[in-house]
Amino acid sequence: MSKINIVGLGPGDIGSMTVDAFEILKKGENLYLRTEKHPVVKYLKENNIEYNSYDYVYEDEDSFDKVYSFITSDLVKKAKKYDIINYCVPGNPLSGDEITNKLLKLDTKEDLEVEIVSSQSFIEPISKALKEDLINGTKIINGLNFSNELVDINSNNIISQVYNKFIASEIKIQLTDVYGDDYEVFIIISPGFKEKEKVIKVPIYKLDRIDGYNHVTYIYIPKMTNDKRICYNMNNLVNIMERLRDKDGCPWDMKQTHKSLREFVLEEAYEVVDAIDNGNIDDLVEELGDLLLQVVFHSIIANEEGYFNIYDVITRISEKLIYRHPHVFSNLVAKDVDEANLNWDSMKDKEKDIKTYTQRLTDIPKSLTTLSRSYKIQKKAANVGFDWNDIKDAFEKVKEELTEFEEVYRGDDKENIEEELGDLLFSIVNVSRFLNINPEIALNKTIDKFIKRFSFIEKRSIELGKDLKDMNLKEMDELWNVAKLHKNIKKDEK
Repeated sequence: MSKINIVGLGPGDIGSMTVDAFEILKKGENLYLRTEKHPVVKYLKENNIEYNSYDYVYEDEDSFDKVYSFITSDLVKKAKKYDIINYCVPGNPLSGDEITNKLLKLDTKEDLEVEIVSSQSFIEPISKALKEDLINGTKIINGLNFSNELVDINSNNIISQVYNKFIASEIKIQLTDVYGDDYEVFIIISPGFKEKEKVIKVPIYKLDRIDGYNHVTYIYIPKMTNDKRICYNMNNLVNIMERLRDKDGCPWDMKQTHKSLREFVLEEAYEVVDAIDNGNIDDLVEELGDLLLQVVFHSIIANEEGYFNIYDVITRISEKLIYRHPHVFSNLVAKDVDEANLNWDSMKDKEKDIKTYTQRLTDIPKSLTTLSRSYKIQKKAANVGFDWNDIKDAFEKVKEELTEFEEVYRGDDKENIEEELGDLLFSIVNVSRFLNINPEIALNKTIDKFIKRFSFIEKRSIELGKDLKDMNLKEMDELWNVAKLHKNIKKDEK
C-alpha cells in the first residue's frame, strides 16, 4: 500500500514545527512542497536537503480548482512510484489546505494510506500578532470561496488564503453588504514570519488598496459588540424578542398569543404591499422588517410552548422550496414559467396528499380575503378546463348576474339578495382573471383614488368657505367631476 505523509511546516520559522514534522523534513526523503515560499525552505537549502515544489503549477493553470486537482493526482502517482512520499504544506495540514482534503477523501477509495503530521497552524501566530485570545468564538473562512452569508457578525472571523488584491477586492464587496464601508478590520501579512509580519488596521473600503498581499495573508474581522453595532442578524432579532418576552421584559409583548397577533400579521402584510405599490424602498425595508418580526414573534411563542422554533420554520420552508423545485434541485426539466408552475402544483399535491380537484379548491385558505380566494379558486378550476372559451362569455355572465340581482332587489322576496350579490361579485372576479388583473390590487387602487378625490373636494369646499356636511349632493358631485378632470391631484397630494 502506498503512503502519503502530509507534513505541516508550521506558520513561520522552524520553531513552529513539531518534532515529528521536523524529523521527516530532516531525513529529506521524497519531499514535495506545495510552495517553497516559506521560511523552512531556507533550512532545507542550507542543509542541502533535496525537495520538489509545486509553485510552477500555480503559474501554469488558470484556476485554483485545476491546481488542486493536478497536485493531488501527481502526489498519488508519486506515492505509487516511491511507496512513501512526504507532502509538505505551510501551517497545519488540517487548517485550510484543499489538497489535504482531497487526499483524505482518496484515503478511503484507493489503495492509499494518508497520515497527518501536524504542526502549529496559522491561528496561533495570528492570535499573537493581534494580541487577542481567539479561542472564544472565532470562525475560519476560506477566502477563495468567500460569500457574505458565511460571515458571523457576532463572532470573530478570520479569512484565509487572501493571496492578492483581486481576492481582497472580491471579499471587500461582499463584506460591504454586511458591515458597510467603514467598519475596521485587520490585514495580517506573514504572521509568524519574524521579519515580514505586518498587522494593518483599515476600514473595509480600503482592503484592496493596501500593498503586500502574499500567499500567507489573512483578514481578521472583529466581532461586532453592542457599543459598535451597525447591523443585526436573525440571531440578534430572536434574542431581542426573547428579552422582550422575558419576565423582566415588555408587559405588552409578554401578553401576546398566536391569536392576539393574527390581525398584526395581516396588517403588516398589507403594509408591505402598500410600500411596493408606492415604490418607496425605505418604507419597504421597514415594512418587511415588521412582517419578519411577526414570523419571529410566533416562533418564540411556539418555542415557549414546546412546539417549534425559528429553526424549524426556516427548515420547513427550505425543504419545501427544494422539494417543489425539482427542475432546479434535481433532474426534472421546466422549459418556461408554466411548466415550473405545473411542477410546483404537482409536488404540492403530493406533499399534501391531494388526490381530487375539489381538494385543490378546499385547500385554498378561508382566511384569505374573499376577492383573493375567489380569484385563486377560479384559477384552479380553469386549470382543469372548467372555464369560458372567450372573455365575451365572462362579460355576458356579469350581465346575467347583474340582471338577476336587480330582479331580486325589485321583487318582493329579498331573502336571496345576498346570494345574488355574491354571484355578481364572483363573476366580476372571473373577468379580472381573464384580464390577468388581481382584483384585490385593482380594488385597492380604486379605494386610494376615491380617497384622493374625496380629499380634493374637501380642500375645494374649504376654499369656498363651506363644510362638506352643509353641501348638497349636487354641489359635491360637481366638485367630484372637477377632481376627476384635475391632472395634478397626485402631485398636490405629494
